[in-house]
This record gives sequence, structure tokens and C-alpha cells, in this order.
Amino acid sequence: MKPARLLLALAFAWFLFGIAAAVWPELELAWAITGAALLALLLIDVALLLRAPTFDTLRRVASSLPVGVWSHVQLRIGNPGKRAWRVTVFDHYPQQSEAEGLPQPLRIAAGGFSELSYRLRPLERGDQNFGQVQVLVDSPLKLWQRSRMLGAAQAVKVYPNFAEVAKYTLFATDNRLSQIGIKKHRRRGEGLSFHQLRDYRAGDALRQIDWKATARLQRLISREYQDERDQQVVFLIDCGRRMLAKDDALSHFDHALNAVLLLSYVALRQGDAVGFFAFAGPQRFLPPRKGALSINTVLNNVYDLQPTTHASDYASAASELLKRLKKRSLVVLVTNLRDEDAEELRPAITLLRQRHLVVLASLQEAVLNQVAQQPVQGFDQALLLASTDIYLEQRRQAHQALKNFGVMMLDVEPAQLPVALVNRYLDIKLSGRL
Repeated sequence: MKPARLLLALAFAWFLFGIAAAVWPELELAWAITGAALLALLLIDVALLLRAPTFDTLRRVASSLPVGVWSHVQLRIGNPGKRAWRVTVFDHYPQQSEAEGLPQPLRIAAGGFSELSYRLRPLERGDQNFGQVQVLVDSPLKLWQRSRMLGAAQAVKVYPNFAEVAKYTLFATDNRLSQIGIKKHRRRGEGLSFHQLRDYRAGDALRQIDWKATARLQRLISREYQDERDQQVVFLIDCGRRMLAKDDALSHFDHALNAVLLLSYVALRQGDAVGFFAFAGPQRFLPPRKGALSINTVLNNVYDLQPTTHASDYASAASELLKRLKKRSLVVLVTNLRDEDAEELRPAITLLRQRHLVVLASLQEAVLNQVAQQPVQGFDQALLLASTDIYLEQRRQAHQALKNFGVMMLDVEPAQLPVALVNRYLDIKLSGRL
């Protein structure tokens, strides 16, 4: 219970009236009567407020929300009492979020309900919790307000921005992946496994023609092939301190998860199995599994992964993965490689390559290229540019050493990683290297 603004204003006015009564004694009686009347009103109003009913509260929010995207939350406040009440509503939304449209005033009719809506944008992935709904109830004369905590806490899951994956999914469904930069090269009559027979088309190679089917049907019939299916793609996800870097609203780790989800979706559509192993923090392993619905399993197992302050032990991660992964697979190591990491990374890749095909996907800081492109104005900027050039050259040498060692590498800015990784996967499928 607390005094409302109107009560504070009346109390201040009565205080000023008291000052006037001290100057002009003839006003003392009026001042005393006014004070008694005000006290009576206060007591009546607080008694009415204490009789306010317990309001019914219902929160409508999706059980899963995308990180960094505005979503709508609806609140419904019901009044089981016999008089209308004015309230101010505030929802205790998750701390790692932004909200617009709170608090909101409402008038709830007797025996009725009122609804409000506000916008929420989660800023971190993982399990988040709404607290109770706080309602400030105005007394009938608006002299007091009483705070009520209503409803129950509610848990939601904040996922990577699956709207982006859904966008890629739409393009993939419509066979328009090239419009987002994914190049799907078609090779007539060439592939790794037989798919179907079809009518001959101009441009088909002679070795594609199935002569038995041609003789039987009395028209040219070609064999069509497709890329090998039933293969495995396993992500080795670095959760170490390197992945805490951030160029925009998302960290490198968030961009890496977006790339993992997109490639997982594409690989599952290709008939391959997908799994992952997260290291440099609490270890988490998802065995490779197939089927279009497995993308939900991947999503549910990576949504709450977070980068840590731990150092990345590549050799230990490679050893652990080899213990769990027996079938030859495409292992995609997603990390933020620095020049000093190259020597430590080489033994881990050597170990993995004994059984698997390895792709190293490294994220480069976008700010480095931005510094290199800015005009130099002053000595400080010249020093910054020189140090950036030295760092980039050391990084280039480290990457070149790994390429000379036979490592397949990607070194792109975080926002470019999803499409670049899918392109590399499709190239590997077409080449038959896996």
C-alpha cells in the first residue's frame, strides 16, 4: 500500500493551508475541519481498496522465442468483483530482454476482463523466465495504490533466430538457393549413386544411356545419378573465449550457431545424418541422426549453448570426438582461429584426419577489414592501421601454413559463414571426397 499522487498533492495543499492558518488565525478552524475531512476520506478510501478482489491473470507468449527479434506478449486481467477497478500493469519479463509498452493503465469492468499487449526482444539465447505480473490497483478515490503480484512464473526457451533459417528453408524448398549465394552445381549423368531412369535429354553423355531400357521402350532412356546419401556431418563447436568476440548485435558464437543450423538443414535434406560435439566448456554430444525432423533435435540441443571464458583445447576435443564417432564423417570445426593457435590445432587435425574428412571454418573479425579500409588521418590512426596489417599478415601466414598442411579452410566474416559453409559442403558432396 502506498499513497497515490493525488493524495500527496492534497497533503501538500493542506500543508500550505496550515501555513496560511498560522499567519491568519481565523483560518485555523477551517484548516482543522479540512484535515478531519481529508482523514475521513483517506480511511474510507483505504477500506474500499482493501476489499479489492484478487484479479485473474493470464499471460500468452510463445514457448519458444527467437533471439534478437521483437515478439508480442499478451496479458489478460480478469475482475471477479462487483465494481470496476483501475489498475496499472507491469510484467516482470526476463532480465536478458528489452520491452516496449510497459507499464500500461487499464480499466477492468465488474465481472469482466481487459487485455493488453507489449513487445519483447530477447537478447540472449537459453532458458529464460517470466516472473509474476505486478498490478498497482487504484483506490476508488485514487488516493491510494496497492501492489499485487499475480499469476505464476513462466519459462520460455530463446532459440537462435530461426526466422533466418526459415528464410533459407523457403529458398531451398523452391530450389532457389542461388539467390542467397548458395551455388548448387548440377552435373548431368554424373554422381555417386543411381537415382532413377528418365527420358534422354539433349546434352546427356552417351555413357548415361541405359541401352537395355532403351531397347525395351523403343526410345532413348538415360540413367540419372545423385550425390551419395547416408553420410555423416558432425560439427565440432568451439565454445571457448575466442567465440565471445562481437562485431554486431550477435557474437561470433551466435553467427556460428546460425551456420550450424543452416548446414544441418541442408545436409538433412540431402539424406545425410547430422550431429555435433561442443567443447571448451561443458561438453555436449549429439550423435548423428537422419530425417528432416532431426533439425528440431539439433535446435533443441544447441539453443542454450553459450561461449565461455575457457581456453580451447583442440587436441582433447579431437580425442573425445574420435572415441564417440566411429563412422567416417565430414567434421566441421567452427572456431575463431588466431595465429598463435595454429601449432596447437595441427595435432588435433592430424588426429581427426586419420578417419574423417575435416573442414576448418574460422571467423574473422569484421572490424579488422573496416580499419584497413578507412583513410588514415593522424598518427594514432596510422599506428592502428600498421598494427592491424601486422596482425592480418600473421593470421594469413598461419592459415596458409594449415592449407599447406592439407587442411580445407574457410576464413570469412561471421555474417558470411552460413552460405559459405553450405557451398563448401555441396562442393565436397559433388567431388565425392567424403
